[in-house]
Amino acid sequence: MKLLLKAGRVIDPSQNIDALMDIAIQDAKIVQIGPNLSEGQTNGRKGPSSKTKTIDLTGRVVVPGLIDMHTHLREPGFEYKETIETGSLAAAAGGFTSIACMPNTQPVNDNRSITEFIKRKAALAGRVHVYPIAAITIESAGRSLTDFRDLQDAGAIGFSDDGKSVLNSALMRRALEYASSIDMPVICHCEDPQLSAGGSMNEGFVSTELGLAPIPAMAEDVMTARDIIIAEYTRTAVHIAHVSTAGSVEFIRSAKKRGVKVTAETAPHYFTLTDDSLRDFNTFYKVNPPLRTKEDLEAVKEGLRDGTVDVIASDHAPHAVTDKDVEFEFAASGMIGLETSLALSLKLVDDGILTLPQLIQKMSFNPAKILKIPKGTLQVGVDADVTVIDREKIWTVDCHQFRSRSRNSPFHGRRMKGKAVMTIMGGEITYDESQNNA
Repeated sequence: MKLLLKAGRVIDPSQNIDALMDIAIQDAKIVQIGPNLSEGQTNGRKGPSSKTKTIDLTGRVVVPGLIDMHTHLREPGFEYKETIETGSLAAAAGGFTSIACMPNTQPVNDNRSITEFIKRKAALAGRVHVYPIAAITIESAGRSLTDFRDLQDAGAIGFSDDGKSVLNSALMRRALEYASSIDMPVICHCEDPQLSAGGSMNEGFVSTELGLAPIPAMAEDVMTARDIIIAEYTRTAVHIAHVSTAGSVEFIRSAKKRGVKVTAETAPHYFTLTDDSLRDFNTFYKVNPPLRTKEDLEAVKEGLRDGTVDVIASDHAPHAVTDKDVEFEFAASGMIGLETSLALSLKLVDDGILTLPQLIQKMSFNPAKILKIPKGTLQVGVDADVTVIDREKIWTVDCHQFRSRSRNSPFHGRRMKGKAVMTIMGGEITYDESQNNA
């Protein structure tokens, strides 16, 4: 299939492109990019135009396919919350062409068979590229390492015990050294469970007022600092997941200045919401790490602005009604985000925190670089993964229209500006707002 994307504002940070351009796609690859391409052009040659579908994207922004490097697809084991198919549909509708799924399934993705199962199911769904993240330790129990090389061979692209920290520092050291030897990233969930034990929300004035058991910011900070120290000592790379505190931002900033190979991500709810949101005990606001204070939120924004925080990831965490419609302290942590992540992040551009190219870099090029996958660019010859964005579109979040199987979003009914209106994965249109065919 041939596609010719005409007259869009093309933004590609990997090539420092921000201009009105056309993109020609053939055989799942980008074959030409430039101004005023004609329908018959493929690699600069004239050909029959009858099989070329031309799409006028005047007024739209055209970017490398968005990448979410932190999502939960729940399958296998928790299909009542989400499946690989429904998660893929949600990702495509949110403008993502690639997602990395965390290993906290049942059974845990700690062996070749689970990794291969995820890849097979993703291929059948066929809406986005799904990259499995395998567990650092067997059953994510923190006792012994998984077989990194075998998991890499099966198709895993990184390692994480997401939802749990590797508490044994010696084991964490070996994990970073092992992963470094095979050029694979390690993604760290930074939480000291002895400090956070029994907690439901951020420790502070609001938790005291509500009488909910607190989780202090230092529960994240001390583990962030420890993992940076290990990475610095071993001269290996480490990636810090879902940064939520001012302390973690400062630890990461300082480490980068010293030359430590540390990267970091945050999620939209950490620069959009604070613990004040929990005053009505709505469990949809319960996440882990928890929503923090206004000061933490501003620190995360500054971290995004100055490059301390490299990536925006959704941390899409679907839960069924039965997981959330309980007393606050017993509710599962997490909110869905694949279908709202882009709009919430575009607010950073409207507020002058980031430029649009900087935002696209954090949602496409940077995650591709950290995960070491051949994505995040519109260079000629690469897979034709493209996201088309309507920056001016005003829309209202309706959880009942989500492609995700779950509905646990606190943003239901919220008016947002900016939306992905077309997603192209490997030259195939996997979501088209005008056709509502995702």
